Amino acid sequence: MTPKSFLLDDDVHGYLLDHSDPLDAVQQGLIDETEALGGMSSMQIAPEQGTFMTMLTRLMGVSSAIEIGTFTGYSALAIARGLPPGGRLLCCDVSPEWTDIAKRYWDRAGIADRIDLRLGPALGTLQALPLDPAYELAFVDADKTGYPAYVEELYPRLRTNGLIVIDNTLRGGRVLPGREQDDEDRMMGAFNHALAVDQRFDTVLLPLADGLTFLRKR
Repeated sequence: MTPKSFLLDDDVHGYLLDHSDPLDAVQQGLIDETEALGGMSSMQIAPEQGTFMTMLTRLMGVSSAIEIGTFTGYSALAIARGLPPGGRLLCCDVSPEWTDIAKRYWDRAGIADRIDLRLGPALGTLQALPLDPAYELAFVDADKTGYPAYVEELYPRLRTNGLIVIDNTLRGGRVLPGREQDDEDRMMGAFNHALAVDQRFDTVLLPLADGLTFLRKR
């Protein structure tokens, strides 16, 4: 089959952004401040991912969401903006330095009251949560070797038809056999294969940014 998806060059990416909802001052400010951090700014999700996640949260009618890996808060901003009044987002991260940036922009956006930030290893935070299926949406964008454990802990806490969205599952194409460059690439390739045959989920991996995998709990 001839692929219809492709990696974007700068011109096509610019066109894509110009023909989606425009970034507001809060979003642009957060992008700019994160870029000033240097190389680690690559951990921030792409603007089109954020726009998509806000729409997805609204379309699903999500009232309770959880995020593993917050960084400077762009993805949390996107999800929180899609929540209805009274909706809640639990954010898990280990860095007070990065999440202090996030909190400033959540305040500016007027959505800080929707977010519960918990600092510490995300696996411990997850394991401390009740086993009740309380969440409709989860976003995972943290340490890659932790992904399998995060999915296992999220599964019993996710409602039927709930969605886990996992970032960076293509790793620039390095998940393909023979293209791996490190243990994280090899781990992600094995993880992707395991998800594709996991009967607990409907699974689709889409070439959005560096790969987004969607898991719908059956």
